[in-house]
Amino acid sequence: MIKRTVIRKNRYYDSVFLMLAARRMAAVPGMAAASALLATPANRKVLAELGYGGGEAAFAAAGPSDLVLALEGEAEAVAAIAADPEAWLVRTGAGPAAAAERTIAQAVAGRPDSSVAVISVPGAHAAREARAALGEGLHVFLFSSGVSLEDELALKTEARRRGLIVMGPDCGTAFLGGAGIGFANAVRRGPIGIVGGTGTGMQEFSCLAHRAGSGISSAIGTGSRDLSDAIGGISTLAGIEALEADPATAVIAVLSKPPGPAAAARLTERLERCAKPVVLCLLGAESGCGTPSTIDEAAALALKAVGVELDLDNTPMPGLAASQVARMRPEQHHMRGLFSGGTLCYQAQAIFREAGLAAHSNAPLHGMRQLADADVSLEDSFVDMGTERFVEGRPHPMIDATLRRKRLGQEGEDPGVAVVLLDFILGAIASRDPVGDLLPGIRSAQEAARGRGGHLCVVASVCGTEEDAQGLQAQTRALAEAGVLVFPSGARAAAFCRDAALLLAERREVRP
Repeated sequence: MIKRTVIRKNRYYDSVFLMLAARRMAAVPGMAAASALLATPANRKVLAELGYGGGEAAFAAAGPSDLVLALEGEAEAVAAIAADPEAWLVRTGAGPAAAAERTIAQAVAGRPDSSVAVISVPGAHAAREARAALGEGLHVFLFSSGVSLEDELALKTEARRRGLIVMGPDCGTAFLGGAGIGFANAVRRGPIGIVGGTGTGMQEFSCLAHRAGSGISSAIGTGSRDLSDAIGGISTLAGIEALEADPATAVIAVLSKPPGPAAAARLTERLERCAKPVVLCLLGAESGCGTPSTIDEAAALALKAVGVELDLDNTPMPGLAASQVARMRPEQHHMRGLFSGGTLCYQAQAIFREAGLAAHSNAPLHGMRQLADADVSLEDSFVDMGTERFVEGRPHPMIDATLRRKRLGQEGEDPGVAVVLLDFILGAIASRDPVGDLLPGIRSAQEAARGRGGHLCVVASVCGTEEDAQGLQAQTRALAEAGVLVFPSGARAAAFCRDAALLLAERREVRP
């Protein structure tokens, strides 16, 4: 096996295209792995640490606008790709007309029946394209991050004036007219509508509804800042209005982190006069706020409103946790969560905080501790690997597991780690095999713990359905066969980790 990089100057592509190009290269016989990413400082550092290019200095001439193909495999296969990299950098499935379209206006002229523009360009240019789409009378699904707060407010104000909705920025998921957009799962249509600033949360909710036998009418993403006082919930309120008027929607679920005080007042007033039942889930809200605090609880309430029961595995957590802790060495104390879904990271922190436990995070919930360095875990740590620090110029961890696999190796080498919590997100543009991408790292970490005479407990949740291309059962089975404890939701997996953490803390206190 050899490793080689190919650099193409001034070649920007969106993360979805990079994922597809990397998939095609990795599928070549003889290839072990392939990545396509922009040469940002963070990515150059990672490539050097992974043994590409002879060290970070080898990428000195590459900049954030340059594309790097990182190839690993048999010499012949790598050489064949490197000899003609342009062959892998073409968009497949687009006809001549699509290939000629270079502006929103041209695209609308070619497809006058369009109603939504999906925008995934660098943040510096995203607002301009979104304005063009609004000018053409299109709703906007703004996948791009890095859009300023001022631009977001201006775009959403303009959309409201035109009777349109801006979903985003940094909107990862929507389900509109029976079609999933972005990171969306294959779920049946049904009577539950969702408005949410939590992409993975909407995925988890919709999959739970599907697995219970119900379905989703529409799911409207808003972007995580929409319910801040600076934005005022413009897209959230527009989404509620749209679902209230939708005859296919019987109950509305609103999923969000806690809103700002002014936005909360506007939201409360609007929900009080909504003609349809509403389930409001504020992830990370202080206890006693009167709303569901987990995706599971919100899904159960929404399903109950349409006459469906949510049946989740109710294995007694303390007994299961005790059996795992009993196999660990005395120095094994710590939890490490490595999340591809930011909502699930946030929810896990909320579950820990409710039990009086503290943890570090690069995206800390109120009451949690800020990681000084997102690349280095401390004590109990929950890391959201979908933040800008990890995805700038490279595909999201739901698409490319390279960074999460590397981080898993770091955690496995730490003799103080007792439990590793992972999430696996299936769906349309996610990795073809999320579990398979991490299985080598899981096994290596487990073996390292056994070599020290200990036991590493690996815990996972899988968000998806059997209709997803990856297959829920196949992914779950592969984890179970590797000795991973698999739970039907992120909340249940985090609850197990909470109980294990309480037992580990108790063991430390009574140890002589």
